[in-house]
Amino acid sequence: MQAVVVTEFGAEPRLAQLPVPDPGPTEVLVRIHAAALNPSDWKVADGALRNVAPHAFPLVMGSDGAGIVEKTGSRVSRFRAGDRVFGQFMQVQRGLGSYAEYSVADQDGVIASIPDGVARPVAAALPTAGVAAYQAVEAARLKPGQVVLINGAGGGVGQFAIQFAARAGARVLATGTADLAEHLQGLGAAMVFDFTRVPTHKQVATAYPGGIDAVVDLVTPAGGDLQAMSALIRPGGTLVSANHAAPQETLAGRGVRGINLSSAASADLLTKLAELAATGDLRVHIDRQVRLSAAPATVAHARVSHARGKTLFLP
Repeated sequence: MQAVVVTEFGAEPRLAQLPVPDPGPTEVLVRIHAAALNPSDWKVADGALRNVAPHAFPLVMGSDGAGIVEKTGSRVSRFRAGDRVFGQFMQVQRGLGSYAEYSVADQDGVIASIPDGVARPVAAALPTAGVAAYQAVEAARLKPGQVVLINGAGGGVGQFAIQFAARAGARVLATGTADLAEHLQGLGAAMVFDFTRVPTHKQVATAYPGGIDAVVDLVTPAGGDLQAMSALIRPGGTLVSANHAAPQETLAGRGVRGINLSSAASADLLTKLAELAATGDLRVHIDRQVRLSAAPATVAHARVSHARGKTLFLP
C-alpha cells in the first residue's frame, strides 16, 4: 500500500510502499478514503511524543481518517466488512497512521460509524479538530449572552469553535483575515477582527472597553505571551488555551479561570459530532482535497502557512 512516512524524528515525509497491516482479534482493517491534516501530525513526526511512547519506524503520519471496513478480527462484534467508519488511527508504537491506503483500529478505540448523509471526507475532518473545539468551548462554560473571543478562528478547530460557542448562545468574536470574514460570520461570529491589520487585543479592547467574558486561544504556543489577551477578560471569566499557554496562577490572582486544555476523543463524542454534521447543525469547511502523493509537499506548506479550513488527503 501507499503511505506517507518518516524514517526518524524530524525526517522529511515521503511516499513509501508498505505492507497492508493485519488486524488483531479485536481490530478492524479500514481502507482509508480520506485522511485529514492536523498540526499534531507533523508535531508527532518531529518527536512530540518521543518521551510518552516508543515509536516504530517507518512511522506512517496522520491520525484522522474515514473509510470502509475491509476485514475484521476474530473477536470483533461492533463492526463488519462494508461498514463506513471514521476516527483516529495513529498508533505510534506500531508505526501506524491515517496517511495511508489502509490502517487498523481497535473496535473499542476512537472509531465510530459514519451516519447516512455524511460524506467520508467530512467525517475524516471531524475527530481531532472537532473534539478540540467542542471541549474547549465546554471548558469555557459559556452562558447565553456572554461574549467570547475565538483567537485563531480561521483554522479547522476555530471554525468548529465558533459554531459550538454560538450554539451555546454566546456572542462570538473571531480573529481572521478579511477574506474569511464573511465565511466566519456565516458560521456564527458576530464580529471578525483582522489580526493582520491591528493587534487583536487592541481591536477587542476598543469594541468592548468593559471587557469580555472568555477567550478561547487556539494559536499561542506553550510558553507564549497571553498577557494582552487575558487582560481583556473580566473577573469571573475564563481563558482556555489549546496549547498549554495559560498562566493559571497569574490569572487566578485576577479572578480569572485559566484552563490548559488536553482534549481527548471518544467514540461517543465522535458519534455526537457526526450526528450534528448529518443534520447540518455543524458545518465542515474543507479547504483542499489533494492526493496522498502530494501529502509531503502539502505538509511542508502547512507548517509555514495559516489554515483556512480542513485539508484532506485522498488515496
